[in-house]
Amino acid sequence: MDYGMYIGGEWTPSASARRMEIICPADGAVVAVVPEADREDVQLAVAAARAAFDADDWSSHLQAPFRAKLLRQVAGALREDVDRLAELESLSSGKPIMETSVIDIHLAADCFEYYADLAAHIGGRQVPLAQQALDFTLREPIGVIGMIVPFNFPLLLAAFKVAPALAAGNTVVLKPSEYTPITALELAKVCERLGMSAGVFNVVTGYGRSVGEALVTHDAVDKISFTGSAETGRRIMELGAGTLKKITLELGGKGPNIVFADCDLAQAVSGALTGAFMNQGEVCIAGTRILVERAIWDDFMTAFLERTAKLKIGHPLSWDTNVGALISGKQLEKVEYFVKQGIEQGGRVLCGGKRPDSPEAAGGFFYEPTVFVDVSPDADVCQEEIFGPVVVMLPFEGEEEAVALANRSRYGLAGGVWTTDIKKGLRTARRLKLGTVWVNNYNLLRVEAPFGGYRQSGMGRELGVEALLDYTQVKNVYVELEDEILYLYE
Repeated sequence: MDYGMYIGGEWTPSASARRMEIICPADGAVVAVVPEADREDVQLAVAAARAAFDADDWSSHLQAPFRAKLLRQVAGALREDVDRLAELESLSSGKPIMETSVIDIHLAADCFEYYADLAAHIGGRQVPLAQQALDFTLREPIGVIGMIVPFNFPLLLAAFKVAPALAAGNTVVLKPSEYTPITALELAKVCERLGMSAGVFNVVTGYGRSVGEALVTHDAVDKISFTGSAETGRRIMELGAGTLKKITLELGGKGPNIVFADCDLAQAVSGALTGAFMNQGEVCIAGTRILVERAIWDDFMTAFLERTAKLKIGHPLSWDTNVGALISGKQLEKVEYFVKQGIEQGGRVLCGGKRPDSPEAAGGFFYEPTVFVDVSPDADVCQEEIFGPVVVMLPFEGEEEAVALANRSRYGLAGGVWTTDIKKGLRTARRLKLGTVWVNNYNLLRVEAPFGGYRQSGMGRELGVEALLDYTQVKNVYVELEDEILYLYE
């Protein structure tokens, strides 16, 4: 497949005419070829988005019903094409087809439907004043939004940003990951087919050091919304400071998953497996620190290891696959580095800890699900986001130690609590310094509920009403009602 970029309603090559091959990480096959953009292409995309915003035929509050109708049509188009989009997503990202087909594409459609329902209900409030005056607020779109999304949920994380931004009346320049741009371009095809005004939604494909930095530093981009690593998030804040951009950052995590002795053991094991190994552990909310109360340590470990051993590593298009390929050789090397560090720092590997030796995995970036024990809570493998199928198991005694261990991290994105005592579950959830806490579940995101991090896991929120408000700015309007007014200068 051969794609162009989508800029100003046109499909175009890059100014340099350079191209990038999109490789399947499971077998090295070329999935697609896309343009490799640079700063000049970003200039064109931002100019198109700015012109579309300033024209006011998209951004005006009077157009909210039209925006809502179009977003619903986008959702319908995604649902009608689930099988093909899921296959493209799996081929480029390496994640299992059962995840992309059953979860990712449908949840992306849910996102567009949800914000379509909210688009016509973005309002301000009346402000009561003591004097004879009418004061009220308006919520208006911010302007041109630059969006940078990672490789692990390519279409879904784009939808998390694009849907609320468009619903609020903004225009968008989207930079997908250089590894997984295909479904972002497919989304552009949907928008074009449905008649979205030229320049409202633009997709520029390329590398962070060129396209990403050009977006962040562009003085006509009013806000940056980024999902990715904490390191890159800090860089974006530094670059964005030059133009005082509004910034939303959804960054990394090192999710604690607390298993109390009074849990439903079978449910907790299933939830911990999902939290740890979904999408090969390439998930910012992954529950990679599993904290188990000592009273059930042996039973939990036995069940967890038995289930881990049964996980099938394989090609992402196989419906039998539980663990697909990591995104790249570089990411595979990163996982191997942290496993080596974990062993050197005193940890013991109970399963995994190496590349699989099966013939079907020989041509791709696969790594076995890996379980560490005897690890210090301060070891690198317990503190750093690995972004691979590696978990550490930590024992604890009672609520106090569980909370202390869980909060022993610079991150604060998400975590879980497993208990049949709802009072204990709520007590623990309140004490965890996390943006999301699941009780008796893990990895469940709903478009209606806000998502984002504490500490170094970011700022701002995706999803929910909160995300929609993050794509608006507040204007205050004061209307004088007095006939006789005392002015300072008359």
